[in-house]
Amino acid sequence: MQLSFSHLLSSLVVSLGVLSSTNNFNSCEAFSVRVPSVRVSTVSTVQTSSTSTSTSLLSATSTTDESTSSIPAPKKHKRLTLLTFDLDDTLYPIATIINEANDAFTRTMERFGFGIIETQQIVVAAREIREEIAKTDPETAACLTHTEIRRLAIRKEMEKIVYERKLKSCADDWATQVSSLSPLVVQNAKTWAHTAVSASVVEAVLNAWEMERHHAAERHLYPDVIDTLLQIKEEHPGVIIGAVTDGKANPLLMTFTLAKHFDFCINWEDDQAGRRKFFQDLSNVEEDADLTWIYSATKERGEDLIRASATLKNQTFDNSDGVWVHIGDDLALDVGGSATVGAKTILAELDDKRYVQTARHRFDLDEEKQPNWSSTPMKELERRRIMNEGAKDLVDKKVAFISHIPEAITSILEEMEETNE
Repeated sequence: MQLSFSHLLSSLVVSLGVLSSTNNFNSCEAFSVRVPSVRVSTVSTVQTSSTSTSTSLLSATSTTDESTSSIPAPKKHKRLTLLTFDLDDTLYPIATIINEANDAFTRTMERFGFGIIETQQIVVAAREIREEIAKTDPETAACLTHTEIRRLAIRKEMEKIVYERKLKSCADDWATQVSSLSPLVVQNAKTWAHTAVSASVVEAVLNAWEMERHHAAERHLYPDVIDTLLQIKEEHPGVIIGAVTDGKANPLLMTFTLAKHFDFCINWEDDQAGRRKFFQDLSNVEEDADLTWIYSATKERGEDLIRASATLKNQTFDNSDGVWVHIGDDLALDVGGSATVGAKTILAELDDKRYVQTARHRFDLDEEKQPNWSSTPMKELERRRIMNEGAKDLVDKKVAFISHIPEAITSILEEMEETNE
């Protein structure tokens, strides 16, 4: 049966109306934009989702950045970058070393034709020279270096021997007693003796003394020193190790033991002006003796070597977390002096039976009981005793055995980290 066009059109309208009603669309919209609507809706949904995701990511990133910024930067660990040692009575017993060096002095004097003398004569001569100069110029007497006083003592002993021989020769020539010689002859004999003693011979004897001092130090190095140095270098790679001494020793000259473990040596005699100022102040009760001059030089030398080491390794120099530790047996000179320039300190108050220290005991003894090697005036010892009391609070650690030094260093570094020092 054939349907009229009007009937078909009516049916189509009814069908579309039902569909429109079901999808909540207007009949016109349902027809003309339904498919595009779906497409738009889909695109819109994807875009919305993408935007939402981006927003979430940005939000998460922002949150992460905020969290990161609130986390403190990792704290740098303290590093031992500079370690310095006193030498005498810290790494070897000074009494034994000086006695054996004095033996070399007497042997060399004999080879140069001055006969056999007692080893203690050189120490006695040094004390007498200080006392004689102090009568007229106390500051100069106090400022004399160990080398200067020893050179003067050697010359004095040589001139004494030549003078006595000359007087004996004159007396024999005139068939008389030495005591009978006229004052003029005696004075001429003194002048002749001073001229007869060659400066080169004096230096030769002094050099023999200094060479034996280093050889003796190597022979009598405390038994646990080398193992301790090796342990320190293993635990603190790249550490610069130096020596600071008021004596004439130099570890770089101890080729069989210490030389390969040390990077530099600072000797008090290297800076005569600073040394003279210190001992002038030490001899003056109204002045405070200042040791910053020698330890400032030590710090500067150490930092130069740390910087050079970083350059050789193609690294940026940064010593902000570096720590300097100084080790010695003298409260005033080692602890007090280095602490004023920023060093952490370890007092080597070593076990007497094992290490036989003598220098630190001088401050508790009267003049008659002083070690036979010491020529330090009692007035100077008294001033230093006062300085020792003032330095006690500057001791960071104390060790009784050399082998305990690595543990003391570790403890210092850990305490600095805990206190954010």
